[in-house]
Amino acid sequence: MRVVLALLLTASSVSSGLAAQSPPAAQPQSKETEKAPADAQPDGGYTYHSEGRRDPFVNLLGTGLEGVAVLRRGDGPASMLVSEIAVSGIMQSRDALVAMIAGPDKRTYVVHAGDKLLDGIIKDVTPQGLVITQRVTDALAQVKHREVRKLLRSLEDAK
Repeated sequence: MRVVLALLLTASSVSSGLAAQSPPAAQPQSKETEKAPADAQPDGGYTYHSEGRRDPFVNLLGTGLEGVAVLRRGDGPASMLVSEIAVSGIMQSRDALVAMIAGPDKRTYVVHAGDKLLDGIIKDVTPQGLVITQRVTDALAQVKHREVRKLLRSLEDAK
């Protein structure tokens, strides 16, 4: 019993000695740890320093837009692709035919022979529809222009 009591007293004195010690005071940080890393931006982002290596976040295959001119869209028929328009009517205007086309914006426009589209020019207006010379943007194509016929909707539905 005396041995157990001696062990308990020894254990309690050790634990009270540990409790009596104060926790270590917070040491002031040095100037090196206070400043941000060299790569850090003020907004929290990081920059990549290549140092002769390639950027791992750049797509190796590329997007394919480097060599292709981007067409800027405006207003009216000049901002529409040949594939986006539909011929809704043909009218006689003085001595020439004019066409009514419906665009992707659900509006109707009147076009004449020689008017430009985003990727083509209206070559002719016939009683059946439009004849359009379309620019081919495929780099591997041997032909750079092709002739596209856009017929009236009623004629397209009859086929």
